[in-house]
Amino acid sequence: MRRPEPDPVPPGEESVWDYPRPPRVEPVRERITIRLGGVVIADTRDAVRVLETCHPPVYYLPIGAFAEGALVPTEGSSFCEFKGAAAYFDVHGGTQVVRRAAWTYPRPERGYEQLANRVAVYAGDMDACTVGDEQVTPQPGRFYGGWITSRIRGPFKGVPGSLGW
Repeated sequence: MRRPEPDPVPPGEESVWDYPRPPRVEPVRERITIRLGGVVIADTRDAVRVLETCHPPVYYLPIGAFAEGALVPTEGSSFCEFKGAAAYFDVHGGTQVVRRAAWTYPRPERGYEQLANRVAVYAGDMDACTVGDEQVTPQPGRFYGGWITSRIRGPFKGVPGSLGW
């Protein structure tokens, strides 16, 4: 699939096609919450988001914002050419456990130090993730972990055929 045309962007909204490559990390002022198993497992106003061309933002919360026992280290790793080596967590909430649903960069590469001691989760695996008062929509596919809000315009990488964008 060839690169698509960006969606029109009304005033006050963002196009993922205007996001940079390499990605940029920026602070988030809004309250972020994550629910799993019927309980809030994370709640913070101290998040950052990573912005990368054609991807919805990925939100990283401080590890300390998660309820005790919500994050359990698990096997496996992955590598990002920009951020470095990622480690994974199983996520626990209420009586529910979702394997490898969260990740962190224990020793992020230079330029991404703000991600140290922060965790991102796959929104689609949770009961709900919110930015401000809005429940997010997960980025298509399971490879990426972006969160889509009403202020973000695509099209978004992750749909079938978008690997080459």
